[in-house]
Formats: sequence, C-alpha cells, structure tokens
Amino acid sequence: MGLRKKNKSPPVLSHEFVIQNHADAVSCLALGLLLGLMFEVTARYAIMFITVQYNVTYTTDDRPEPLHFYEYGPKDMATIFFYMLIAIILHAVIQEYILDKINRRLHLSKTKHSKFNESGQLAFFYLFSFVWGTSILSAEEFATNPTLLWKDYPNSRMFFQVKFFYICQIAYWLHALPELYFQKIRKEDIPRQLHYVCLYIAHISGAYVLNLQRLGLILLVPHYLVELIFHASRLFYFSDENKQKGFTLWALLFVMARLLTLTLSVLTFGFGLARAENPGLSIAEGNFNILTIRIGCLAAICLTQAWMMWKFINFQLKKWREHVQNQIPKKKATNTKSKPAKKEPNRGNFANGAVKFEEGTSPRKRKSKLL
Repeated sequence: MGLRKKNKSPPVLSHEFVIQNHADAVSCLALGLLLGLMFEVTARYAIMFITVQYNVTYTTDDRPEPLHFYEYGPKDMATIFFYMLIAIILHAVIQEYILDKINRRLHLSKTKHSKFNESGQLAFFYLFSFVWGTSILSAEEFATNPTLLWKDYPNSRMFFQVKFFYICQIAYWLHALPELYFQKIRKEDIPRQLHYVCLYIAHISGAYVLNLQRLGLILLVPHYLVELIFHASRLFYFSDENKQKGFTLWALLFVMARLLTLTLSVLTFGFGLARAENPGLSIAEGNFNILTIRIGCLAAICLTQAWMMWKFINFQLKKWREHVQNQIPKKKATNTKSKPAKKEPNRGNFANGAVKFEEGTSPRKRKSKLL
C-alpha cells in the first residue's frame, strides 16, 4: 500500500493561506489582547478592548445599593473590535465542527451548500440573540408599556445587559463583512448579503447612537424570531425537500412583524417624541429630538419595511409560479392515462382481405379417414 500524497500548503500570505488560517490568526490577536491584562503597562489599554466602558454609578436614598448605568462613547469602538474578533472565531468553530459535518452527510450541490452554510450561521445567531433579547425585555417595563419608549427621552443611561447586547450586535454584523472574503462567497450572492448586512449595521448603530435603544430592542426581538423560523425552515428543506410547512408559518409572522414595526415606529416618532417635553438638539446630553431626525428615522424604517415586503412578495410569486409549472405536467400525465387505448386488429393475420390461419390451418373441416 503506497503512501498518500499530502496536499501542498499554499504560499505564505497568499489568498488561500489567509483564508485557511484566518481563524488561527484572529485567535492569536484576541489572545494577545487578553495577555495585555497581565502587565501593568498594557493593562489600561487592553481593558478598553475587553470590558464595557463609560460606567456611571448612582446612589439613592430608597436603595442602599448603588445603581450602575452605562453611556456610550468613542472607546466603544475598541470594545466592538474585540468582540468582532470573537465573532470571527465562533463563526469558524460553528462552520468546522457543526455545519461541515452535516454537509458531508447531505451531499449538497455548490449552490445549496453555500445557502446551507449561510442559514446555519444565521440560525445560531438569531436563536442566541432572540433568547438574550427576550430575557432583557422580560426584566424591563417598556415591553408592556409602549409609552416608556419615548417617555423621559433621552434615555442615554443603559443597564449593562442593554449596552453589551448592542455592542455584540454591532460586532457581529461588522464581522460579516470580512466573512464574505473568508468564506469564499460567490460573486452572485455578495450584493444580496451586503444589502442586509449594511441595513443591520445602519439601523442598530443608529438606534444605539440616537439613544433609541428601547425602540431598537423591542423591534429586534420579534424580527429575529421571524428570521430564525425562516432559516430553520430552510435548513430542514435542504435536508428533506418535503418539509416546507415552516415557510407558511414564516410568511404569516413576517407580515405581522412588518405591521408591528411600522405601528411602533409611527407611534414613537410621529406622536410620542413629537409631544415630548424636551425637544431640541443637544449632542452633549444625547438629545436628538428634532423634526429632521425624526422624519429621517421614520423614513428609513418605512423604506426598509417596504423593501422587505417587496422582496417577500417577489419571493412568494416566484414560488407560486414554480408550483404551477410543476402541476401542469402532472395534469397532462393523468389525462393521457385516463384515455382507454384502442385495440387494433392483428394485421399479421390478414392477407388481401381474407383471414389467414397460422401453420396451414383452413376453415374447412377435415373428413375422418375410414379404415
């Protein structure tokens, strides 16, 4: 038995080398930042990447324990960068140890293979974010009282869970940009993925900077639930094409989520913030409650929802046309089977209009020979 030939490793710093070893390189960079905490000289810089910054502590007479709140600032970019590295590492772990093993068993085509990996990664993220966001909403009062979405604006002070949630959200969607290169995404799929990645970054960052964290959180949780159902249904569909019931549930919840988003957005920007007690622009206080910003935010949300509905309608029409085209050949096949076949006489037994008997037989009866 001969020795197997080993695959040649790509040249150092080539495209293939970077793609194959990007997770290891990112892990080393993240580990270097963690090791910076061990030394006094570098600890004050490393802690800026790892821990949440801008802590504000308040003490009240009602509660003996101090209240810890957080604000946002430019140092958050360092924290977002660190957790973007963590997202890249987790992306590679899920891909190698879960999705690649499933792909080997399913034997999918290249197109389905790419979509399966995309849905697998997003399903994990949407599930984690939905559970985390739901736990935050269960502890907050504005989930049951919509007036708290605009009351006492600006709500510039956040609890730790809220701020850390937004940092992780922004970090994840920023990590999706280099993953287009690391995962060798096809050129046909890059524009589609860039569209929704950039929309996520713009909307989540806008809610974080404009102190609309409550509205952004209460809109993200149902949206992530809908997307989780879609990508989970997509994964089941790739494993078995007969499993399509999940898409029906997704279509119903998709429309309801769009209506909920538009309703809460109009209530917040059109009625709540418009009648707030402290309208005006103050960057130092984090107050952005002016007509221009309100109209811009509401227009951005409405245009995004309209674009999503347009894509949704086109998707449903495409599926309906494919279903109709698949039903037409089946109807033709059933019609041909229902018609009885005409029996044709055996032309081989006729000769010049007279019946021809096989093996020399004739219609005359033979006389019996007398002995």
